[in-house]
Amino acid sequence: MIDPFRNAVEPNRRGLLGMAAAAVVASQVGLLATAARAAAPAPFGPIRQVDAGPLSIGYVEMGPTSGAPVILLHGWPYDIHAFAEVAPLLAQAGHRVIVPYLRGYGSTVFRSADAVRNGQQAALAFDVIALMDALGIRRATLAGFDWGARTADIVAALWPERCAGLVSVSGYLIGSQKANVAPLPPKAELAWWYQFYFATERGRIGYEQNRHDFNRLIWQTASPQWYFDDATYERSAKSFDNPDHVAIVIHNYRWRLGLAQGEARYDATEATLAAAPPIAVPTITMEGDANGAPHPEPTAYRTRFTGRYEHRPVSGGIGHNLPQEAPAAFADAVSTIASFG
Repeated sequence: MIDPFRNAVEPNRRGLLGMAAAAVVASQVGLLATAARAAAPAPFGPIRQVDAGPLSIGYVEMGPTSGAPVILLHGWPYDIHAFAEVAPLLAQAGHRVIVPYLRGYGSTVFRSADAVRNGQQAALAFDVIALMDALGIRRATLAGFDWGARTADIVAALWPERCAGLVSVSGYLIGSQKANVAPLPPKAELAWWYQFYFATERGRIGYEQNRHDFNRLIWQTASPQWYFDDATYERSAKSFDNPDHVAIVIHNYRWRLGLAQGEARYDATEATLAAAPPIAVPTITMEGDANGAPHPEPTAYRTRFTGRYEHRPVSGGIGHNLPQEAPAAFADAVSTIASFG
């Protein structure tokens, strides 16, 4: 039998038992997904708040408090509703599921008016550790896409003792300002058009004034075969009204290009991340077959994952927002990884 986390055939007893457990969990999630599609969508909430580090973080919690913790992290320009179908599936399978708004989204706000509205990658990772501490979670499975995948990658790389396993859409997304100085081929640069728009004052003002239509355009171009309706978009668009949303988004993209300073307290962390640290926790990476957003090829990041590893391509016109477009596949990956924790 082939262990899905290995390239070689190694029929050992522990691997067989682990695969059997994962298969049972995956089967449960599949049955729950079928039932969920047949029923009317349940309300996703209520929103809870907890003070964590510099933030008051808004989050949804589902499932038994005694269950193995899973933290689901969204990206830009999305929100917690990317997991509106995934979270109930995982909760019904027995997991304690936490879905937080990232800084600058929904009800997550800074506790101090003087706090730096910082969107750099290290800051978001420290937010997750602060949230886990605030909720008394020692160790969790982390899963996400876009900004959420990058954040989960960083936690897995720097705090493996806090990360039981990882599901990362588009794989290894940890970056550095130095690496981002190098120009890309023209086609790749074109895909990052909004990054250069945000580098200008015109872009900041434009995003401030037009964020609703701007983000809808990103949804459409990043997932060209996902025909979401108005209600689906509007449900998430409310989170972009956060008072810090524009500042966080603009700082994130300017920081990546070295056009904005980060906070000195994260300098050592960013230096470590710039060296592309390996990720040793059990990992499943995923990629939709119709992802219209910039993303690396799986072969480009395979060596960054040094523990149990599997890559799962997802077909059927699945774009950038993989958890919302293919919730059963995403939930299955999370449950598989969590079973090894």
